[in-house]
Amino acid sequence: MKNPDTSQTVVEAQQAGEEQQTSQDTFQYKYMITEPNKCQKSNPFLVLLISVQAWQIEARQAIRKTWGKEDFLPGVNILRLFFLGKESKTDNDIQHKLVAESQQYHDIIQQNYLDTYNNLTLKTLMGLQWVANYCPQASYIMKTDSDMFVNTEYLVNVLLKPDQPPKINYFTGYLMRDFSPNRNKESKWYMSPELYPGDRYPLFCSGTGYVFSGDLAEKILKISVNIRVLHLEDVFVGLCLDKLGVSPIPPLRDSDFNHWKVSYSPCMYNQLVTSHQFEPNELINYWDDLQKNKHTCI
Repeated sequence: MKNPDTSQTVVEAQQAGEEQQTSQDTFQYKYMITEPNKCQKSNPFLVLLISVQAWQIEARQAIRKTWGKEDFLPGVNILRLFFLGKESKTDNDIQHKLVAESQQYHDIIQQNYLDTYNNLTLKTLMGLQWVANYCPQASYIMKTDSDMFVNTEYLVNVLLKPDQPPKINYFTGYLMRDFSPNRNKESKWYMSPELYPGDRYPLFCSGTGYVFSGDLAEKILKISVNIRVLHLEDVFVGLCLDKLGVSPIPPLRDSDFNHWKVSYSPCMYNQLVTSHQFEPNELINYWDDLQKNKHTCI
């Protein structure tokens, strides 16, 4: 198996016949930036784990100003974390800016795996590992992406309900049922029969945004060492849940989670959790409009 600092991804290593087949080997990656003391003073009700790349400065700033604002909901402790790997090409300027940004906002977690599409599973495992190690008492966790619109208020108050005891073994999002592996080698979602020989994936939730109870972070992490790593992180998490005997449940409404872009209206966006494919300036405009007009919705 090659050193983690090489350009090879997990899946490329597997296809080359190397030994990196389970997540056990992924835990050798080292933190380049971390925030180990974030949960020492209080336990968050919700941890937002946001998958991002180092160069996406505008996306991070837009999220900090909108749905990732930690003080947006009075009385509800929300923790925002951007998690990422390193760039495939050494770019000291980007890394220096990232370190400075981390020192200003204290919301960046970085490890030294290569930040590529095929390593998205590593990225999610890193987020789970951080939560399990440094924030194990968090009530809920949301894993989502940097191009998403998230209605934090609806998520917290309607789905998760901070006035009720936290759920256990709870996992929800946009449900992906009866999906077959894509065997087209030209596809972004190609899955080789060698990596996954089955005809169907177990039930899983779209990786664009899913929510789960805090107890599942460590459970998924522990069971993952017995499962061959797949580059499709949402499928891999679904396999872990299947092994645990935990089935993702539907949200309150089918329209709560969306892995596409929903046509905007304030009343529509006032009653959903996620919408996809947003540019930073667009995210800010939609968010500001929603805050101004949500009170007019019945």
